[in-house]
Amino acid sequence: MKATVYVEPRKVEIQDVEEPAIKKPTDAVIRVLRACVCGSDLWFYRGIQQFYAPGTVVGHEAIGIVDSVGSEVTNFKPGDFVIVPFTHGCGHCVACKNGFDGNCMNDSYADSSTTGYQAEYLRTQNANWAMIKVPGQPSDYSDEQLNDLLTLADVMATGYHAAASAEVKKGDTVAVIGDGAVGLCGVIGAKLRGAAKIILLSHHEDRVKLGREFGATDIVASKGDQAIKDVLALTEENAGADAVLECVGATSAIEQAGKIARPGAVVGWVGVPQTEPSSNAMFNKNVGLRGGIAPVTTYDKNVLFKAVLDGEIHPGKVFTKRFTLDDVNKAYQAMDQREAIKSLLIVADK
Repeated sequence: MKATVYVEPRKVEIQDVEEPAIKKPTDAVIRVLRACVCGSDLWFYRGIQQFYAPGTVVGHEAIGIVDSVGSEVTNFKPGDFVIVPFTHGCGHCVACKNGFDGNCMNDSYADSSTTGYQAEYLRTQNANWAMIKVPGQPSDYSDEQLNDLLTLADVMATGYHAAASAEVKKGDTVAVIGDGAVGLCGVIGAKLRGAAKIILLSHHEDRVKLGREFGATDIVASKGDQAIKDVLALTEENAGADAVLECVGATSAIEQAGKIARPGAVVGWVGVPQTEPSSNAMFNKNVGLRGGIAPVTTYDKNVLFKAVLDGEIHPGKVFTKRFTLDDVNKAYQAMDQREAIKSLLIVADK
């Protein structure tokens, strides 16, 4: 089959690799219809972090059709239309039962054969609980709806995780750091949870426009110390935001989050960390810091899947450029050069 393989920094390419097969009775093999490039993929693409060894099949977001299932998979059958989250929660361990399937105790995500979603086929683990069955078939949905569903494999759930981790509640003032696809989905998440004011830090016109469409009420386009002052000016008594969504992962962004949070606030941290941040600003204001890998299946089942099916949210608008699988390197380049908010990969027809 065709699959996206990491070759070296700044280079991924399509190679012919062996089609995945069932290894465990809890596995499923999926024929991929649509996949995409994640902002976190840019860290290995740019050579900043070596998530994958050269020769690894990459990608972790997809929707598709079930091709085959293991003997213990009873909730799905070949031909089912599914969302395949990048998490592989079993649904019954301590982590999953407490709502953190991204930290499933029975997940072996390090197995590289389950990470290759930018391919014609993928193998996923713990399929019986982890996957989301979509009613009907792909042909029953519009192009825009298919994109909305694809975001539920990661980016929309990760944005929501930032809002949930920050404990956003009705009436809150929320600041969002990061205007990529995750940050923009964080705006959606904050709105879903009832935030009254959502401040998006962004100075890119296309992202500002989409952020406002998703629910941002205020935009701060300045940088550095001035951005901190401008955010504080939009909060009660200049005290800071009730909740801050950190959707970048850079040290500067995490430290900025602590400075724009009010005393006692919580920062929801979902940006893949690149370095260790200083905690002084947060300690001095009793600001909490929590977050990590999103429990994608949990959020999909409890909140997000219904919101997409009901047309309440349209996170698929973060896909601003589309590519065929054969042009995957161009898809990475478009995001690397900020020509696309998020790159969509069309792998197969409906």
